[in-house]
Amino acid sequence: MTIAARSRTYDVAIVGGGHNALVAAAYLARAGRSVTVLERLDHVGGAAVSEGPWAGVDARLSRYSYLVSLLPRRIIDDLGLDIRLRRRRYSSYTPDPADPSRGILIDTADAAATADAFARVTGDSGEAARFAALYDRLAPLARQLFPSMMEPLRRRSVVRAELGDDGLWTDLCERPLGELLRASLDTDLARGVALTDGLIGTFASADDESLRQNRCFLYHVIGGGTGDWDVPIGGMGQVTAELARAAAAAGAELRTSAEVVAVSPDGEVELGDGGRVHARLVLSGVGPAVLERLLTAGGAGGADGGAPVPEGAQLKVNMLLRRLPRLRDTRVAPEAAFAGTFHVNETMTQLDEAHAAARDGRVPDPLPAEIYCHSLTDPSILGPELQASGAQTLTLFGLQVPHRLVAGRDPDAARTTLLAAAQRSLDSVLAEPLADCLYEAPDGTPCVEARTTADLERSLGMTGGDIFHGPLSWPWADDDEPLDHPARRWGVATAHERVLVCGSASRRGGAVSGLGGHSAAMAALELLAI
Repeated sequence: MTIAARSRTYDVAIVGGGHNALVAAAYLARAGRSVTVLERLDHVGGAAVSEGPWAGVDARLSRYSYLVSLLPRRIIDDLGLDIRLRRRRYSSYTPDPADPSRGILIDTADAAATADAFARVTGDSGEAARFAALYDRLAPLARQLFPSMMEPLRRRSVVRAELGDDGLWTDLCERPLGELLRASLDTDLARGVALTDGLIGTFASADDESLRQNRCFLYHVIGGGTGDWDVPIGGMGQVTAELARAAAAAGAELRTSAEVVAVSPDGEVELGDGGRVHARLVLSGVGPAVLERLLTAGGAGGADGGAPVPEGAQLKVNMLLRRLPRLRDTRVAPEAAFAGTFHVNETMTQLDEAHAAARDGRVPDPLPAEIYCHSLTDPSILGPELQASGAQTLTLFGLQVPHRLVAGRDPDAARTTLLAAAQRSLDSVLAEPLADCLYEAPDGTPCVEARTTADLERSLGMTGGDIFHGPLSWPWADDDEPLDHPARRWGVATAHERVLVCGSASRRGGAVSGLGGHSAAMAALELLAI
């Protein structure tokens, strides 16, 4: 690298190379702005990547994030991305923890079969209708709110008025989610299935007064205007590859192995190799806690006067199986049960008990978890020989596992403890031990890996392993909130006018959506035009 290249001035420098950074870079470069993306790892994509966890095994898994709902079709079209998303026929399967020989299979193509499953398991012939009515009630909010995610922030009162349903607004946005679920559903099992959408990466009980579970739930039910979660064909790596291609094709400079060690409010970025980048604006794709540290190193105060320490609350387990395990429920084929979201020990009571256990410093037992099989919907992530052999992937996402359970512990011991808890929980609803189905790598080791919040903190720089970079925000502005600056209007402001947020920490960030990158790019274009 030449001295000239090391000291070049850009319109925008982006710290971190996650999927939101790539979205921002693509939009800005397409608008004719000079952009550099600075990523400390040797590849871009952050948590939206596909990797082969096991040497000698031809399987590329979505190692961290794995489903897509909040990525707007407009971003795909605007940037000319070749991203295909496939809808799953089966929404979910939930075995009854009290009797795993029966379970609820929600089949989006067969309402009668779904109603029969609800009645057989819950003993209530009306629960299926109540479950459907709850999501029908939420549908207008999804249709109204999701398109606004690509626009400047609307005021809270405006969003509420546009919804035209004060009862729903109060139930979802002002009172703990548990109240809505108990009023809408009669059984513990159905309430738990719904509550899980409020607990992905979020440590909360159903009745948490902070409403953090409500905000997480809201994002889960508005995606695409329908709330559907789809499988990215080729895995998450295909999403990142297309974003990187679009950004580079538009003229953005993507620099890997470029660790940022300091950021100054006037746009100077210092790299670990001693190089410096100057930019009119700096976009931050890292979490607020990391940005605060970089700003302090650059001679400034924190990004927002002292960023709170985030805490993730999940366990990710990636597996490759020789075949899918047999179920205790002989009415349901494993190919149907694992194709959607397979809920394990996730009644509302179990979820709240797990929260209480983890709050007291104990690993929940049973550990609430949900599972799905990517390769049933998209076998392309497996090599030809694996496909021919009948091998399948399995992804387990454990809930109510806050970072405090692993922080400061030996990483291997923490992984072993949580993986054992996850396997015990899953085995409790299977007709055979999961271990008997695991594929073995050429060296004889089983193809299973656990990724804790500590692993995310170490490998991806996510403080506390928080996949959202901190508590999720409502996707609108308060009525008294100042919106007198492009960064504030787009929900990407920090305490420094020339430093914007472009990642999951943005007002409408979280999940693989590209929304944080889009909002930051739109605000940056306004500022650069001034």
